[in-house]
Amino acid sequence: MKLTVLGSTGSIGTQTLDVARERGWRVGALAAGRNLELLEAQVREFGPEVVSVAEEVYAQAQERFAGLRVIADPAELATLPADVVVNAMSGLPGLSPTRAALEAGRAVALATKEAMVTAADLIWEAARRGGGRLVPVDSEHTGVFQCLTGDHLDDVAELILTASGGPFRDGPADLSGVTPAEALRHPSWSMGQKITVDSATLMNKGLEVMECAALYGLPLSKVGVVVHPQSVLHAAVRFRDGSLKGQFGPTDMRLAIAYAIDAAPTGMTRPGDVQGARRGPEVAGHRGWPLTGTWEFREPDHARFPCLGLAYRAGEAGGLLPAALNAADEVAVPAFLAGQIGFTDIPRLIERVLDETPQGELGWEGLEETTRWATARARELAAGAGA
Repeated sequence: MKLTVLGSTGSIGTQTLDVARERGWRVGALAAGRNLELLEAQVREFGPEVVSVAEEVYAQAQERFAGLRVIADPAELATLPADVVVNAMSGLPGLSPTRAALEAGRAVALATKEAMVTAADLIWEAARRGGGRLVPVDSEHTGVFQCLTGDHLDDVAELILTASGGPFRDGPADLSGVTPAEALRHPSWSMGQKITVDSATLMNKGLEVMECAALYGLPLSKVGVVVHPQSVLHAAVRFRDGSLKGQFGPTDMRLAIAYAIDAAPTGMTRPGDVQGARRGPEVAGHRGWPLTGTWEFREPDHARFPCLGLAYRAGEAGGLLPAALNAADEVAVPAFLAGQIGFTDIPRLIERVLDETPQGELGWEGLEETTRWATARARELAAGAGA
């Protein structure tokens, strides 16, 4: 197995390399953004043939990695020959490499939810045009994928995504005084700051709902969320006969990453085109994980966490509204972490941007224009809130 890893220095990227090390997979290319120190350690260990870095550190990288091909565009890296391209780039910068990889006929293990959230129809068209295949990496979406294996999509009544509920699932009732430090204390998962705050607001679960509907070709009304503090059940499928099938496991993303890579070469070419995968050997010593303890399930509190409803709203509207939602959140979370706005200002800012977004048909040009507009407007609102 030969991998290309985009976003190799981030949380999912480093865990992907953990799996590659354990499985003995080759790593042919790495895209790392700005973290040249960690990239250098990865180059020494895995010996890739080419690396990609952000433009602002490109000159430094050429000096540091003399004798190694260095490029600035991760989309170019994504088209290079590989058995699987793991796209772990965060945010909208991961959209272009996803498109490029699929148009080049690559198998993509996708950890960049923004691609399906903002541009699902365009991404599926790229897969159809180029013959690329796609499998999600997120534990919830990979869980759904595993639950659907062997069944028919027409028999599905509901896809169910679980949420830990984040650090504020049990209070306080008033979240207006929440600090960044408190929001970053996730009770179950170790993740980057942006996704951790998104989990605290339940925006991350809202984005996952939108991604799930796009991945499996079902309406948003058939994608539900249940709060499950123990984070043992990652996803479930309810079938029309009343049966439930669930995917359980420890809170270790390496399991989801390994399965997605195993499944990607025979992955989806269109929504819901699920085929199973032969599983590889044990990952991270988890075969002895005990199936014990008490598990809870409860409905999410939409009043305390309005971001979840905003995601449903944007997803149901479709068009360019999902791009605006995503762009506004990309501004709101850093503004909160910087102390510019409060925790409860995050959904207020996003809702204001949605209310003002000009609607239009989804296309690559319109997507870029809407993202630029929503980003600028969100920054204006954040600056005004901090004034």
